[in-house]
Amino acid sequence: MFEKKPTTIEEQIALLKSRGLEISSDSEATHFLAHISYYRLGEYWHSMQSDKENHVFKPNSNFEDVIALYSFDRELRLLIFDTIEKIEISLRTKLTYHLSHEYDPWWFQNFEHFTDSRALVKTLASIEEELSRSKDPVLKNHFNKHKDDTRFPPAWKTLEHTSFGSLSKLYGNLKHTVKSKDLIAFEYGAVNHTYLPSWLQSIAQIRNYCAHHARLWNRNLPGTVKLLSKPPHDWIEEVPKPHEFQKLYVHLCIMKYLLNIVAPGNHMTQKLNSLFEKYPNVDPNALGMRQSWQEEALWKNFI
Repeated sequence: MFEKKPTTIEEQIALLKSRGLEISSDSEATHFLAHISYYRLGEYWHSMQSDKENHVFKPNSNFEDVIALYSFDRELRLLIFDTIEKIEISLRTKLTYHLSHEYDPWWFQNFEHFTDSRALVKTLASIEEELSRSKDPVLKNHFNKHKDDTRFPPAWKTLEHTSFGSLSKLYGNLKHTVKSKDLIAFEYGAVNHTYLPSWLQSIAQIRNYCAHHARLWNRNLPGTVKLLSKPPHDWIEEVPKPHEFQKLYVHLCIMKYLLNIVAPGNHMTQKLNSLFEKYPNVDPNALGMRQSWQEEALWKNFI
């Protein structure tokens, strides 16, 4: 059986020092450990250890750099979350508009439009749970007014309360014969339905990390994405290889590609660059960043 006793903050500081982490101010370390758990900060000092089994730190490792890494990662998540919000609202709008016009406002619960019925059952169950948790007066009024209608509320009401993950699953599960599937992909510069589902799945996963305050810095991301060989809009010349897709950079590029369409004139490039300037000790390679990423046409396109 796993057994480990909890340690006090004083014991945690003493342990870190004994393992070679330089701590210039015990009071400052006490403050941070009282508000950010030892376990959470451990994700950031892990890379500073030369012997990860015995938790021995490399020479000149210090607590200030740990906090800098943590702070960089927190601000990076906020930047990405702000970016994803714009993409999410756009996707919700396009799904509602195009498919409601192609079929009807209840297209999302019609199994005839989807490839995998079992997957749709799971998605609808998630949507049902999301609606049941909502306190939105529009939904309450709808259910009170239409008690005899056992369907979900129409798409423009239901999808406003549907998570990005469920939205991406609805889109990816649509049959290829659904015209709106290609139309939405085309409007996002993804040409057709082949590529966009993997982009949305990637963004949904990263959004979950952001929403749960999970580390993005130096994280290996699951899954992969399909990239266009010749995108119709500004893209990058130095494209990461498939084995590099586990790093954040290619996923940031996809978000920027979509953002340039959804919100022309965005300032994602400046914000990301400012973040690296604010934290010069953060290694951009941990995110898979290219050395001259700011000079790529994709990232220069903010006007």
